[in-house]
Amino acid sequence: MKIVRWSAALATTALLLSGCGGRGASPVSGSGADPAAGCGPSTAVSTARDVDPLRPAPKPVLPVTVKSADGTEVTVKDASRILPVNLYGSIAEIVFSLGLGDRVVGRDASTTFPAAAAKPLATDQGHDLSAEAILGLDPTVVIADRSIGPPEVLTQLRQAGIPVVMIDDEQTLPAVTAHITAIAGALGVPAAGEKLAGRVTARIAGARKNAPAKPLKVAFLYVRGTAGVYLMGGKGAGSDAMIQAIGATDAGTAAGLSGFRPLTSEGLINAAPDVILVMSAGLKSVGGVDGLLKLPGVRQTPAGEHRRVVDAEDGALLNFGARTGDTISALAKAVYEPCAS
Repeated sequence: MKIVRWSAALATTALLLSGCGGRGASPVSGSGADPAAGCGPSTAVSTARDVDPLRPAPKPVLPVTVKSADGTEVTVKDASRILPVNLYGSIAEIVFSLGLGDRVVGRDASTTFPAAAAKPLATDQGHDLSAEAILGLDPTVVIADRSIGPPEVLTQLRQAGIPVVMIDDEQTLPAVTAHITAIAGALGVPAAGEKLAGRVTARIAGARKNAPAKPLKVAFLYVRGTAGVYLMGGKGAGSDAMIQAIGATDAGTAAGLSGFRPLTSEGLINAAPDVILVMSAGLKSVGGVDGLLKLPGVRQTPAGEHRRVVDAEDGALLNFGARTGDTISALAKAVYEPCAS
């Protein structure tokens, strides 16, 4: 189950805001030493602060007719004004990385990388699509997925004659290249899609190969103190794929969780994570590491005992976009590298 669906079930909205954290990482050893012991909190900082677009920029060959992920056949005749939107910002990241950023007319609230930051918002304060805002941007094509809504707005756009192409919203590493291929195909630049997919696949493979793969259990907690949302990730949550990519074990998956589940003291203590992973804005929303330690069961875990909390940028950790390889490298560094003396 997606984060946004749990938030809806709890009558809240998933707020993916930017944030920051501390610096440093815990020394880890496979020699029998306590893997949670070390220097406390750390932050995963990616070196890829902005997108790296293909050059020269491809020229769309249109019209094309594609099958949208919702089963609808959609014909795209014009890609001069593209609106890419979803909850995670990954669609916009892929469109920009394809070299089509100059054609983008708006963005979702999670698209915050520098190249897109000045684009007007097509979402309201709660990350819902705004039909009025979108129609005002006059897009010739909208690329979206099921993570964002409400669905009625997307239907309204289609009724207004705007092609809306839905892509699959699976959050796994293999899905990254599938999303690139689907988006590139819908925009009439399939060759550019193949080139970008190859580059991203190579970077992900390189990042995974270089991860130290230490005997650590990492629990991902989705926390929003301002909204009263406290969840723990498990199998299929997306966070599990990132944790496994650095060679660690997802504590939620190991404990039998699927998707996102409400955080309980008993569940977290039984999961016994060596490291707790959170989004930067989430950590800030609960008052930093000290506030996180006050949540049910956190202090009673090896991670809580040693203050082993790693925070990662909201727009990167569960993005699964073109910069995923860089995010994996940054996460591995924050989790594994010893603190500077």
